[in-house]
Amino acid sequence: MPNRQIEQGIKLAGVKLYDHGVLSLATILDVLGYSQRTFFRTLRLWRKTGDVVSAPSNMRGCLCALNYNDITYLLLLIEQNPDYFLDELLDLLATNRFISVHFSTILRTLECTGVSCKKLRKIALERDEFCRADYVHRMSQYPPEYLSFLDETSKDERTLTRGYGSLDGIVACKAVEGSMTKELFLEWLEFNVV
Repeated sequence: MPNRQIEQGIKLAGVKLYDHGVLSLATILDVLGYSQRTFFRTLRLWRKTGDVVSAPSNMRGCLCALNYNDITYLLLLIEQNPDYFLDELLDLLATNRFISVHFSTILRTLECTGVSCKKLRKIALERDEFCRADYVHRMSQYPPEYLSFLDETSKDERTLTRGYGSLDGIVACKAVEGSMTKELFLEWLEFNVV
């Protein structure tokens, strides 16, 4: 038999007939047409709250696992070091705030607070001007043709283009299925780059 909505007045009548001993439980259930389990659930609610129907809940979705202070802590961590990975933030929350959540909870929380990859990159670029100036000063002693930069990337059938690169493009590349080993890397440096 499918569930049906029982009117509040019918529930109240059944509870009052039972409480005042006017009719037996079997007669009440037969006349009103609902199960003993439903009746006793209604009776328990009546005795607990004074009403035969539950108050509607305004809450939607799951309770938030992180409170305001936890979110503020996450944002401070990211401001100090935008290069944190989600699993590192997860460990820091567990260690310092004694909170165990899934990394997707952290991701959704950061998205809700407006933290995006673009903002993290901007923070990373502007992080420490003194260190950046020191790096530029040290590197300026070398001519541009002496400098070489390496980048590890991955590709699959969905990767159409490379998003970042040097001004001259990619000078040398090597595609390896799986992981690059030390021997393959040194061979690539010796025969492809140099």
